[in-house]
Amino acid sequence: MSQQDEPAHAVTEEPAPSDTHVYGLPGKPLTRGPFLFGLIGGLGVLTAIAIGQMVIHSLSVIILIVVAMFLAIGLNPAVEALQRRGLARRWAISIVFASVIVLFALFGLAIVPPVSRELTAFIQALPGYLTELQQNPTVQQLDAEYGIIQQAISFVASQLGPTLAGGILNAGVEVLGGVFNGLTLLVLMLYFLGSLHSTKQYLLKLVPASRRYRTESITDQILSGIGGYVAGNILISVIAGVVSWIFLHFAGVKYALALALVVAVLDLIPLVGATIGAAVVTLVALLQSLPLGLACLVFFVVYQQVENYLIYPRVMTRSVNVTPAVTVIAALIGGALLGIVGALLAIPVAAAIALIIRELVHPRQAGH
Repeated sequence: MSQQDEPAHAVTEEPAPSDTHVYGLPGKPLTRGPFLFGLIGGLGVLTAIAIGQMVIHSLSVIILIVVAMFLAIGLNPAVEALQRRGLARRWAISIVFASVIVLFALFGLAIVPPVSRELTAFIQALPGYLTELQQNPTVQQLDAEYGIIQQAISFVASQLGPTLAGGILNAGVEVLGGVFNGLTLLVLMLYFLGSLHSTKQYLLKLVPASRRYRTESITDQILSGIGGYVAGNILISVIAGVVSWIFLHFAGVKYALALALVVAVLDLIPLVGATIGAAVVTLVALLQSLPLGLACLVFFVVYQQVENYLIYPRVMTRSVNVTPAVTVIAALIGGALLGIVGALLAIPVAAAIALIIRELVHPRQAGH
């Protein structure tokens, strides 16, 4: 049959779908009208709001994860140092992790017994204090005129007692929450420490192959800087704790070891930690005697100058290459955003940003 004899209503057969269109050819795109544009924009806004709400509600968990990863990166140099001595990575991680647990245990053993003894002694002596107060002539005269003792008893029974009970209950809940968060932090830190290399390699695969080598080099420098910052900060805190313990021990301050540990822990906090630790120890010493408190005040003023101008620059120069002004600004911004955690993380983050700008932005601006 010729082409002229073909029926007019014949339909041309559609080509068979190729391998790239297994489920058929794609249809025409939807009409891009204002309604569809507004609908897609509204869905985008709702999605952004939902993501923001999820981040806000899970902020405490995110902070735990970030801190655990930060500590894992900071402890990784110690693990690698043990590996260079011939230990397998799992055994090196076990030793470092066990050392962290032992330090936490020693800190608890040094702090909890003195506090519990002082609290027990105060509770036992409280009835005697009340008896002496009632026998005071001035108090007896005021009680005869205004009935202050009965008013004080009524106030304690109606308002102060329930408030203290609620405060003690809330404090117990906070302590339990802190213990749970501490255990969670340790577990996450252990997992991140064990999977640090595999996680880094997995994330590097997301980078194009042409830029992977340079990205890996910059990442290694950032991780090395964070590890050096954590190790340096711990070393500075250990020096502060040891020097403080030596002074407090020979000066005759009670609970010298516990107070030195408080100084060491608070010294980890940038800018204000050392000042807070010095204030706490000086206050405790003032409760013992005025000359002892003044001696502690002079000691901590002198030591902080030595730490700020001699110890800190020598320890941190090789790990965090950030100018002092940037360090202060970063710590202030981090503290305003996330409190103590933000102040701790701000300095290595600022160092990482400075490294990225120095390696990527400056060469591009120079035309390289």
